[in-house]
Amino acid sequence: MIIFDMDGTLVNSGTMIANTINFVRKNIGLEELKKECLLENLNNPHINSAQFFYGTTYFTDKQTKLFEEYYNENCIKDIELYEGIKELLEEIGQKYRLAIATNASDIFAHKILSHLDISHHFDEVVGANQVRNPKPKPDMLLKIIDKYQIDKDKTVLIGDSHKDFFAAKSAGIDSILVNWGFSNHKNSAVNTTEDLRDILLMYPQEITNL
Repeated sequence: MIIFDMDGTLVNSGTMIANTINFVRKNIGLEELKKECLLENLNNPHINSAQFFYGTTYFTDKQTKLFEEYYNENCIKDIELYEGIKELLEEIGQKYRLAIATNASDIFAHKILSHLDISHHFDEVVGANQVRNPKPKPDMLLKIIDKYQIDKDKTVLIGDSHKDFFAAKSAGIDSILVNWGFSNHKNSAVNTTEDLRDILLMYPQEITNL
């Protein structure tokens, strides 16, 4: 099984996510932050995200409500598939079972995937609302593995952030980071969907040699 992160891996949703966070900031009396700053810290596992984005020690009910209302209205605006993703899914979907583990709600994820016409490629979509802990905890990955009884040594997570890497490590599965998302891993990640395709078509032998 190949498990994909969604935002920053399959879907270029940076503008929409930045606009959503800034909408919340504006409505709680904070100035907007630049898109680049927001995206650089979106998947940083070493910060308190509520503190960084909204100046609180935890996400409040008001912040959550504002975020979800704006996100629900705008989650299919200003988004697109990264170059080569559609072709990649069509090819590897013939060989492997595919799933998604996203820190977004699965309700929004299904809406986005349907809008981009790729939902039919995935046997399972698990969002952060379906588990106790989002990535970098392994809960979503373990939920998928347990449901389909897939061997861990035959499962890999594809993502763009260290949260994905840590989640995969905690779950005991392989991971591959990509460089076209919201993080820059320099030489330690895959740079193109063509390179990712070549690796996945050789899976699992190729991945264990990375």
